[in-house]
Amino acid sequence: MPTHSVTRTQETAATRNETARPIPKEAFDWYDEYAHGMINRREFMTRLGTLGLSMAVLTSALLPDYAQAEQVSFNDPAIKASFLNFASPKGHGECQGYFVTPRELDTTAPVVLVVHENRGLNPYVKDVARRLAKKGFIAFAPDALYPLGGYPGNDDEGRSMQRGMERAKLEEDFIAAAKFIKGHEKSSGKLGAVGFCFGGYIVNMLAASMPDELDAGVPFYGSPAAEELRAKVKGPLMLQFGDLDKRVNATWPDYEATLKQNEARYTAHFYEEAMHGFHNDSTGRYAPENAELAWRRTIEFFNQELS
Repeated sequence: MPTHSVTRTQETAATRNETARPIPKEAFDWYDEYAHGMINRREFMTRLGTLGLSMAVLTSALLPDYAQAEQVSFNDPAIKASFLNFASPKGHGECQGYFVTPRELDTTAPVVLVVHENRGLNPYVKDVARRLAKKGFIAFAPDALYPLGGYPGNDDEGRSMQRGMERAKLEEDFIAAAKFIKGHEKSSGKLGAVGFCFGGYIVNMLAASMPDELDAGVPFYGSPAAEELRAKVKGPLMLQFGDLDKRVNATWPDYEATLKQNEARYTAHFYEEAMHGFHNDSTGRYAPENAELAWRRTIEFFNQELS
């Protein structure tokens, strides 16, 4: 693997997410602003009202439909899913995560921390953990909201709950989770991490906070760690970006300059016509071909770095 590389991938018109095309891109941009606390719900709904489309059409494209998005059932006979508690003395004390293993796990396997978006451990992220277990990894997906009772079953409420938590303690919880799962009796001692949005930021933060313990990181559309920490990042990282994600992509030039200065190993992939959240198959932002390619690259990267 070269020290660093950047690629751009174009999704063909034949396989682009057709259901999202009738919705103006501004709607998705406004949803991103709303989801990240830049505008409130009233402002978000007011802006949607200016588009001249029915609110039912808009909300069906923008809001998640988890029942339709499941790829691996929790009843899949190839995996075994449960919950494990772990200690986070510098964070919120006792925390919990979704623990998924291949059912026929006779020895040990590489472990992958799966980090959710800014709304707690929703069904999409649990499904991602099950997908990893189907590929032979041990997956562990912490729920940042566990100290408050756990993911509430509603993304809006979960987002509000997570926004009210102390950021430094949340970060310590994920550091504790990474160390916990790396030291698990079934762990081979190799640790990977994959995260989405806020979770992508957490992967970048882990790469900076525990560079000698994280063996491979894949942040999907995640911003970098605090500037004072970035000098510690050495990789390997595989960074996944949607070309239309202006907010996150604006952070990339400075981050890449630091990675080059660090002589870190990294690969960055940019997917044309892809928005923030393009891997999330529960919403209209989902771009099937790009998501499949990004996930295939992720699995290949983990196989290479964690074997």
